[in-house]
Amino acid sequence: METKTIFKAFFIITTLVSYVYPSLGQEDVDDEPLVNPARKFDTLYATSPVSEDYDTYILENLPPKYKTYIGTCMDKMGYIGIKKCGDGVLKEILTNEHVSRECCLEVVRAGKECHMEINKLLFRFYQLKRFASQVSFKINEVWNRCSAEVESPSSSVDGTI
Repeated sequence: METKTIFKAFFIITTLVSYVYPSLGQEDVDDEPLVNPARKFDTLYATSPVSEDYDTYILENLPPKYKTYIGTCMDKMGYIGIKKCGDGVLKEILTNEHVSRECCLEVVRAGKECHMEINKLLFRFYQLKRFASQVSFKINEVWNRCSAEVESPSSSVDGTI
């Protein structure tokens, strides 16, 4: 009976401490990049026949309305913005290297929903799907950083977006 009481008290104290200090039980993984920045980033884009077939299957089976929506989002960013800034945003998500202010402007112009959906789609592709469970927080973090940078008056040269 005495051991049972001690165990209950220990369990209650441990539970209360874990609620007060939740970081003691977890590593802070938000600061670690998902991909080593020293490693060549281009190796993520290496394709094989299997990966190309997988990506084609993903694209062919998207609902038509979703394809139209993603196309509209890409148009909002502009073709140059997608190529240049898409890589930069992807790099920030995976390696924590901040994108330029110009890319942040493109991201904010497209809007939060477009930014989120384009990145969700990207992380469904073969080369990036292994990171899909770890990136939703980082995608939102990129949006928050870019929107704060673009909307802050001190960061704007001429005061316009």
